[in-house]
Amino acid sequence: MATVPTTIRERERKISFWAFFRRAMRLRCPECGMSRIFKPWRQTRTLEDWVRPLHDCPNCEYEYQREEGYFMMAICAVNYGVITAGAIVVAFLLYTFVSPPLWVYIVFIFVPMPLLSFLFTRHAKALWMAIDHYLEPQAKRQDRHA
Repeated sequence: MATVPTTIRERERKISFWAFFRRAMRLRCPECGMSRIFKPWRQTRTLEDWVRPLHDCPNCEYEYQREEGYFMMAICAVNYGVITAGAIVVAFLLYTFVSPPLWVYIVFIFVPMPLLSFLFTRHAKALWMAIDHYLEPQAKRQDRHA
């Protein structure tokens, strides 16, 4: 007879890290994987709509932003780290195989970095939520009031 997980941590450990990663890359709730974290890009009207997640999941009521400054590491570490690592890899490959002049590095690597960082902001926040939820599962709102 299979045992039923008794704590949130035991229940969440049943889901693999890659399931959380896939949910984050699809910009879905880390708890249920069904609802969106952000407004759809076609409904985005302001810069705030682009970067601010919805308050919580309408399906499972998982709270996306639990406290002020929650996404600081998402922006500082995940977003900056992924964009910078990508730029370093591209620069290394260019240097190794083509060895172009300096203006090529500037135009094709450093100029697109702010735009790529802006476009990756949503995924960085979703990835941060997924990593945080995998390592330290949070109770859903109705679980907290019980």
